[in-house]
Amino acid sequence: MADSPYIVDVNQENFGEAVVEASMSVPVMVDFWAPWCGPCKMLMPVVEQLAEEYAGGFILAKVNVDENQQLATQFGARSVPTVKIFKEGRIVDEFMGAQPAGAIREILDRHVARASDNTREHAMQLAQQGDIDGAMAMLKQANAEDPNNKRIRQDLITLMFHKGDFDEVDAVLGSLPPDEREAPEMKAIAGRVRFAMAIKDADEPPVLEARLAANPKDSEARYQLAAWKVVEGDLEAGMEGLIGLMMRDRAWGDDAGRQSLLALFDLLGSEDPMTQKYRRKMFAAMH
Repeated sequence: MADSPYIVDVNQENFGEAVVEASMSVPVMVDFWAPWCGPCKMLMPVVEQLAEEYAGGFILAKVNVDENQQLATQFGARSVPTVKIFKEGRIVDEFMGAQPAGAIREILDRHVARASDNTREHAMQLAQQGDIDGAMAMLKQANAEDPNNKRIRQDLITLMFHKGDFDEVDAVLGSLPPDEREAPEMKAIAGRVRFAMAIKDADEPPVLEARLAANPKDSEARYQLAAWKVVEGDLEAGMEGLIGLMMRDRAWGDDAGRQSLLALFDLLGSEDPMTQKYRRKMFAAMH
């Protein structure tokens, strides 16, 4: 791949032109490497193959740190391999060490423009104007034409959710590759779908409250009432209800109380104070 138009060897003399100036029009991935470095030898063929695969979506610039110590120092490449992505003249992303192709694609896709992104932007404009069906049709067509653009699928699933097509969302989420399904955005939607599905055929909250007052052992009513609280935006009340279900009837619904709490933790993120608070409560309820 030495003659590839998408791969260039970079040194102190041509760095400004080959990296900084070039990044004004296309992202440039700068791989700081060394001939003696084992992980560098593992990473190099991966990023070279990606450069060919993206066919000009980004440029791979290779910097031999043994021959370009000043560049390595200037850009903080203290160990090798170190990879930095330049866009519009500045570093926008980076990683260190040998990484699998899938992980590097995930990083690249945050910065590399795709032809289908224009269609995606148009579709989301339609959605903002209220034409959800038109936007979904456009996204489905774009997904068929560019199945590697994960952002299109994420937008499509989001619109399906807002339209209320929960069965379809659930089916599509289940069909995603594991790495996409585990993305924070998709895990959050999966959490919302769980609670939307739980109240799909449920009684209204006042009826559920009356059922619980008459029979505190009515685990279905307790679970559905907690789901209503979540859907209505009262997450803390929903979590309290799920903790109560765990403490009263751990086995109900195949441990639905705990599983639903885990879905809420995914929705909120691990750093959210409520996640941390109710994770502790869940642990206490389990032990």
